[in-house]
Amino acid sequence: MRSPFPTQPTLDTLDIAHVPINTSGRDPIIPILVALQQLYRDSTRCDQILTLIAGDVNATTHSDHGRPGLTYWQILVLAAVRLGCNFDYDHLQQLAQEHRTLRRLLGVGSWDDDDPDLWDWRRLRDNLCKIRPETLEQINAVVVAAGHDLQGRPALETRGDSFVCETNIHYPTDASVLRDGLRKILTLAAALAVVLGLPGWRQVAHLQRTLKRLVRDIGRACKSKQKGAAQRRRRAYQPFLKRARKILKRARALESVVRRRLAGELPVDVRLQCEADLAELCHFLALAETVAEQARRRVVFGEKIPSLEKILSVFEPHTEVICKGKVGAPVQFGRQVLVLEDQFGYIVHYELMGRGQQDKDVGVPALQRAQTKVAGRIVGASFDRGFHTPKNQKEMAEVVVEPCVPKRGPKQAAEQEATATAGFRQRRQRHGGIESAIHALQAGNGLERCRDHSERGLARYVGLAVLGRNLQVLGQAVLRQAGDRGPATATRRQKVA
Repeated sequence: MRSPFPTQPTLDTLDIAHVPINTSGRDPIIPILVALQQLYRDSTRCDQILTLIAGDVNATTHSDHGRPGLTYWQILVLAAVRLGCNFDYDHLQQLAQEHRTLRRLLGVGSWDDDDPDLWDWRRLRDNLCKIRPETLEQINAVVVAAGHDLQGRPALETRGDSFVCETNIHYPTDASVLRDGLRKILTLAAALAVVLGLPGWRQVAHLQRTLKRLVRDIGRACKSKQKGAAQRRRRAYQPFLKRARKILKRARALESVVRRRLAGELPVDVRLQCEADLAELCHFLALAETVAEQARRRVVFGEKIPSLEKILSVFEPHTEVICKGKVGAPVQFGRQVLVLEDQFGYIVHYELMGRGQQDKDVGVPALQRAQTKVAGRIVGASFDRGFHTPKNQKEMAEVVVEPCVPKRGPKQAAEQEATATAGFRQRRQRHGGIESAIHALQAGNGLERCRDHSERGLARYVGLAVLGRNLQVLGQAVLRQAGDRGPATATRRQKVA
């Protein structure tokens, strides 16, 4: 059973619109709570957001059936606070249980003696993960529109750039990635063998230790700088790849046996468990076989594997190698995220870039989508030279009045600078501020390293982080408009004339 707000408030429950919030501190949760309260007072936008959340939470269920769950408003508040303050689920659970102002904003009274499982971190995770990335993009558009209404819906100046959000993986090598895949295959194969009573998978612990020892031998061989290092590395890989081929062959044989058993008579609970384990086994088998083949091609035959073909993790196969050449991090493992920020600090558009996409491939479509979201109010946009192509220059000029995209090469850049207008120079000078927004997203909103799983989870994670950032900016604007000049509203952002 779900509802937008708590259906039976107690006598000690305060009206959410009038919950007192102490704004004298510098904690990032303060402007977020202020922004959420502002959205609550705006009934039209609040209903719009809660309707979007309800469509995801009850996509396949009825809202008036079952036991009571978290309300849509509580899910919104917890989703905003999670990455708005860069909390993990354990920290979020503690706040939901103990933070007085947050609990009042959730619609919980001070007399309530909560069930220990009410705010369990698993429950919070399961509810927040029901929100789709597409829904978060629509919610962010509503929040940005609310912020622009406070400013009188002015013309917008935007600046955009991309950055890397790393995935939560260890440093990938052929041996370590293949060992991860084999480890999962052995665990799943042993579980299937136990459930169905099949022989041949009792030595899983021994095989795990053997694989670990072989990977250590490969590591020692790869560290060697003496003559013949390539031959030693090849010799170290041979027993590991031979053992991997045997395990993969046996796992494929087990897959055939399990499929035959599933075609017969089995208890319902056993069938469901076997089908789930078999699907997961086939997934890791396909990845491990690809990694094993790539390792053989690279180590044995000396081939160079293209970056887009590499599998850097069997748990996060969507990860790609990104070489931005930055000091301290010349190579990163993750995905690129593009953000467009306006002059007030709102992220008006963001997107997770596809594997292999470069800045010049996404600049124009992203600017067009941002222009659609804000009803065509973007008059100027600035990007760095990575977005430049002659075609992009022409197409961006059709989307905004005056785009600012520096040309590549010293001669072209000098010619462009000589004929540049005052608006071009001004946008170019202010473009560096996008790095401040990116740093805030990475350091304050968790986008330095994604802690969620899967490509879909990464897209959701980015959306939650941007939602937290936009709510922080909205909360600060609300406080400044109310005349509050405390530390919660402090900003170094310069006003755009």
